[in-house]
Amino acid sequence: MKSILLQASADLVTATDSTGVDVENVEQMNVLDIALNGGVMLIPIVVLSIIAIYLLVERYLTIKKARHFDPLFMKRIKDMVLEGNIKGAQSLCEATNTPIARMLEKGLSRIGKPLEDVQVAVQNVGNLEVSKLEKGMPILATISGAAPMIGFLGTVTGMIKTFYTLSQNADGIQVGSLSGGIYEAMVTTVGGLIVGIIAYISYNSLTAMIDKVIYRMESTSLEFLDILHEPAS
Repeated sequence: MKSILLQASADLVTATDSTGVDVENVEQMNVLDIALNGGVMLIPIVVLSIIAIYLLVERYLTIKKARHFDPLFMKRIKDMVLEGNIKGAQSLCEATNTPIARMLEKGLSRIGKPLEDVQVAVQNVGNLEVSKLEKGMPILATISGAAPMIGFLGTVTGMIKTFYTLSQNADGIQVGSLSGGIYEAMVTTVGGLIVGIIAYISYNSLTAMIDKVIYRMESTSLEFLDILHEPAS
């Protein structure tokens, strides 16, 4: 009896299951296989993922560089302005080459004119620097919403294929003929959601970094304008 059971178990392992698939010949799926079988709608999702990753890396490096701030920078600017060394202060700003430094450099070039003109010049440069930091951010926000929608569109097209196949083979339908459309639908949904989540998190993280830079720029501009009052006091 024991030998009969062992033989039956061995036969079961190598037997073909009820769906007609040889258990020993079932292939292990990997990410590339999944992507290649995701259908046409997966192509724009892949393109959006490349754009999102590029914007994430490029914006992060740019904003990180803009966040660099030397605590002694404003002290040196203040000392030079109070000493009347405007050229030296401008040279320091050029050497520093950050949004804050470029903003102050513009203000230094307006010293001698009414304070309102200096303030407007500083604010205008500050607005330009902020727009540079926010470059590409609307695209990242669009990807965070568009990628899941394209994924859902792929779900719909995949299910349409499935039901079309079902309508054409209603009498002798096979599970394998239906699985292609369902598989495509699921892959595009997952792909769209993954890209959308990455883009959404990236957008909010980069926005928070930009807000910190803007706050530092505003506080520095106010400190600079206060310095310009001191010689006259």
